[in-house]
This record gives sequence, structure tokens and C-alpha cells, in this order.
Amino acid sequence: MISKTKRFTALMLMCFILVCVLASCGRKQDETIAYWNSDSPAMASIISYVSAVTDEKSEDFVPEDRRIAVFDVDGTLYGELYPTYFDESLLLHRLLHDENYQPSEEDRAYAEEAEKALLNGQPEPDSPRSSAQMAAEAFRGFTVEEYRAYVREFMGEPVAGFDNMTYGEGFYLPMVELVRYLSEHGFTIFICTGTERSLERELIEDALGEWIPPYHVVGSTFSLAASGQGDTEGRKYSYGPDDKVLLEGNLLQKNQKMNKVISIIDEIGVSPILVFGNSSGDASMAEYALQNGGKAYMLLCDDTDRDYGDLETAAKFAEECRKSGFETISMRDEFETIYKEDAVKTKLGEE
Repeated sequence: MISKTKRFTALMLMCFILVCVLASCGRKQDETIAYWNSDSPAMASIISYVSAVTDEKSEDFVPEDRRIAVFDVDGTLYGELYPTYFDESLLLHRLLHDENYQPSEEDRAYAEEAEKALLNGQPEPDSPRSSAQMAAEAFRGFTVEEYRAYVREFMGEPVAGFDNMTYGEGFYLPMVELVRYLSEHGFTIFICTGTERSLERELIEDALGEWIPPYHVVGSTFSLAASGQGDTEGRKYSYGPDDKVLLEGNLLQKNQKMNKVISIIDEIGVSPILVFGNSSGDASMAEYALQNGGKAYMLLCDDTDRDYGDLETAAKFAEECRKSGFETISMRDEFETIYKEDAVKTKLGEE
């Protein structure tokens, strides 16, 4: 007959094992959401959804080859408000601060006015052409490799509006963590951005390249041509051993709004079950995901202490998301941190 002492010992051992298991589970979840506040409604919703679509016994189960998550970049994975988008900051650098490039008087005048306005928190002036077209022209004649090397060099520049952070470090740590979490649960991650795709591939390589390969980056498109092609159409020209691929100087497509849906259909071929964005430019692909049984989450630029948020814009967009059925993520209320630990906002243009 088992003594009371042995029963008590066995019971205590079982309790100890249970506590260890629960503690282990707790640690795993804490590690998953270390950069998110523990009471984040969005993260709780995401974890619940991921649990459902990865459980083979669930009626919501989705096979791995259909677990597609699509992310916008600027304002979703990466900061966009110090003082403007990365690609526009790169363009201003090219037009104003690159001694090896001589822009037209018109473009230089625009860039000077734009930089001054942005650094002082003022509205950006109208550009003579779209900024994407201006960028295509500014890098005309570069090989793709030279262009990416230029982007890489600029990534080492200090970010305007923050101390202790370079442009290459301007990623939202909670969202990088989310990409990792989804990848670990069998999701294939794509980027669908308004930024030119070669630039974006270089920008994300260090922070996100472990989970997002270059061929999963969908973005705006600059025209390319062979160095010896001249005016010959691509369908009539054969690439030769002495040729190089050059940026031709034209914007073919800006990957925004409906164009994002088209890009997903053409380049991914499967409707995403998760979409993450932050603006009306992402609403089309978010709606496309909802139409096909997926979910969409939109970041709100509502943190004015740690980032350059805009409460009025955030509130208006939150209401639009509510009407559309998109869930929202409050950067202010749900992010434990935003950028790297020692990055400090300098109140650029807010005095």
C-alpha cells in the first residue's frame, strides 16, 4: 500500500513538472512578443488566428503552401516619418548632397525647398514630376548592383530626427518580431511595397532577409535595358556577353492601391490570408485578403513620444479601418518599444 508520504511526494513532483511546463510555455510566448505590450489586443488576435490556421484539427486549418502573409514596408515594418520615406530621403540625398551628380536646376530647386520644409515639419512642396519618376531619372545608367550599393551606403547615414540610429536600422522591432513569429509557424512572407523593388531588397536584407528572400519582394518597377540595346525594343534585342543591365530612367509602375492587388495576383499567385499595412495605399490588398477569407491589420501612427506620429491622421484612419473590417495596431498602446534601444527621438520639426 502506498504511504501518505509517497503520495504527497508524487503529488508535489507532478505539481513541479506542471509549473515547469507552464513556465516554459510562458517564456516561449514572452519571447515571441517581447517587443509588444502583454495586453496588446492585436497580438492576442494574431496569436489566436495563427493557432487556428496551423491546427490540423481546426476547421480553419490552412496548409503551409497557402499560409501567405503580405507586408507593406514604410510605416508598417519601417519608419516613414523622419522626415519622409526612405526612398524620398535617398532621392534628396542624390539631388543635393552627392557631389558626383548634377541635377537639373528645376530638380535642385525642388529638392532644396522640399528638404527645408520636411526638416521643419512643414508640408512638402509639389514636385515637378512624381518623386518615383525623379528617382528613376536620378539613377539612370546605374547597374542594378551599383544602385543597390548606393542604397547600402546611404543606409549607413544617420537618420534625420533620431540620435543613435542609421537609416539601415530604422525598422520597427515589434513588426520584425512578428515576421519571425509567422515564419516559424509555417507562413511564407512577402513584401508588397510602393518603393522600388531593388532598393527595398537591399534595405530589408539585414533586418528581414532571414525570413524574406529577395524574390519575395514586390515593389514599384523602374525600367531596365541592356547597355548595348539603344532604342531597340527588348523583345527584339538579344542580351550579349558584353552587356550589362542598366536602369533606363523610367518608372513603369507605382505599386500602390489597386496595383498592389494586381501585383499579388501576377507575382505571388495566391491570395494572402494575412495582410499588414498602414495607409489607404494598402487598403486594396487588405480588402482583397478579406474577400478571400483572410484578415488584415493596419498600424496607426499614434505615437508622438517615441516616433513622429499624427493623432488626427491616426484617428481618422482607425475609423476607416473599423468600417472596412480591418483590425488596427496602436503603436502607442501596443508596442513595448519601437526602434533599437538607444535610438532617441530629437523632436525634429516639432519645436
